[in-house]
Amino acid sequence: MSEIKETSTNFANKIALADECPEAYASNIIGGQWTLVICSWLLSGKMRFGELRKKLPNITERMLTLQLRKLEEHKIISRTIYAEVPPRVEYELTPIGYALKPVIKALESWGEEHRELVKNQR
Repeated sequence: MSEIKETSTNFANKIALADECPEAYASNIIGGQWTLVICSWLLSGKMRFGELRKKLPNITERMLTLQLRKLEEHKIISRTIYAEVPPRVEYELTPIGYALKPVIKALESWGEEHRELVKNQR
């Protein structure tokens, strides 16, 4: 996955578009291969890193860590560390993250409908 450098024209265009278009702003935050899937699993409640990793067997630990950090940075999820031995860390949706539920459910319905449409056209 290539990163867009903050000095690139592409990055500047992406920021300008996000400033003008709320849809582009939202897409920049929740877009990507793993973000919505992680949020979808967290709709059912708090989860630990290992639990998320089991639900997403094709994601690497590094990618899961990066995605969780991004979601936390954007206030979509919160991370709670418990002072236990061994330490326990739980992730959960914040109120603004939980507000994604109707969006996730709508995308789920659309995805199922579209998949059937394409499958039936083959």
